[in-house]
Amino acid sequence: MDYLEPLQVIWDYLCLHQKPEKADCIVGFGNFNTNIARRAAELYHQGYAPKILFTGGLGRNTEGLLPEPEAVRFAKVAMDCGVPEGDILIEDRSANTKENIQFTRALLEARGIPHDHILGVHQPFMERRIVAAMGVYWPELSFSVTSPQVTIPEYLDDAGKQGIGEEPAVSVIVGDFQRMDLYAKKGYQIPQEIPEEAWQAFRQLVAMGYDKQLAK
Repeated sequence: MDYLEPLQVIWDYLCLHQKPEKADCIVGFGNFNTNIARRAAELYHQGYAPKILFTGGLGRNTEGLLPEPEAVRFAKVAMDCGVPEGDILIEDRSANTKENIQFTRALLEARGIPHDHILGVHQPFMERRIVAAMGVYWPELSFSVTSPQVTIPEYLDDAGKQGIGEEPAVSVIVGDFQRMDLYAKKGYQIPQEIPEEAWQAFRQLVAMGYDKQLAK
């Protein structure tokens, strides 16, 4: 597992480690990883918000992998965790982060649900990216983010149990790091300062062959 050391550098940069804050709504961002739904349910039961909205249809990491939209799958997991169906909203059309944000906003506004502050739940390595994307697509929103509280080995083990092998799971993290720079240049998210140590770790992982999720 020579990749673990450089991967930890990237992981630590992408995770923001924000403390959860009370919110009007918890938003679980779609993915293959059902731990996002479990984390959202945990926060709901702890009283962080009275509603959960799950957003996600099928995207680049779940198209062909899941039999149903990410948000529908997450809602079922949350209900299994004791969240009442009436406190769950589902947005199941979005296919990328931009649409996650825009369709979430539209749904909350259409339902008349307060959203002065939203508590997002995503993958640990997606925390920085979702905050940077919010800065473009919903800049006036008061937003904080958290994620399943797992280590890299725990994340990779759980990914394997959900049908994502070790190499693809590592490649996804490498690809998401690349998007921090690429998507800022394309105007999809606000620019973030990236330390040279993280760039070196990225180049090392690409040289090892973890390049299958790099964007053009």
